Amino acid sequence: MRVRPTGVERSFGVDEVIVTKTDPQGRITYANDVFLRVSALAEADALGQPHNLIRHPDMPAAVFKLLWDTIKSGQEIFAYVLNLAADGAHYWVFAHVTPSLDDAGRCVGYHSNRRLPDRTAVGELSALYERLRAEERRHPHTPDALAAATALLESELASRGLTYPEFVWDVTNRTMS
Repeated sequence: MRVRPTGVERSFGVDEVIVTKTDPQGRITYANDVFLRVSALAEADALGQPHNLIRHPDMPAAVFKLLWDTIKSGQEIFAYVLNLAADGAHYWVFAHVTPSLDDAGRCVGYHSNRRLPDRTAVGELSALYERLRAEERRHPHTPDALAAATALLESELASRGLTYPEFVWDVTNRTMS
């Protein structure tokens, strides 16, 4: 059953960290108590489910494509993400996602730590993400929507002379100082 956003924003402590681990297909294999509380999920309802279980419909698909392309290539990524809780509330996170490797260097899953983002950073990212979502909505076919939003994201970043990681750290460093 699809959860409908309620517009209620949830938060968590500045000293708390949301942690999840997934298998290589993105199914949740571990969730800490902060994740379960903030996402309004019972552990039994989270484990084994695809991580997009908490995907908010206002998150641009182009950002998730960038995230998955990055971690599947073996690199880490930092990203601002809007999530949807099981009760319809939403919450922003500053996520660090990295592949988990076995002794032979093969990917055995992904590890994500998420912290409470600064409100100014959320405002800046919300504006960018809304422009990307608007571009996605202009195209009735998903591949076209994804390509158009990805091109817009690349154009926005190029106009700033930044890559997505550089943009994320630029926003983070400006809002933390």
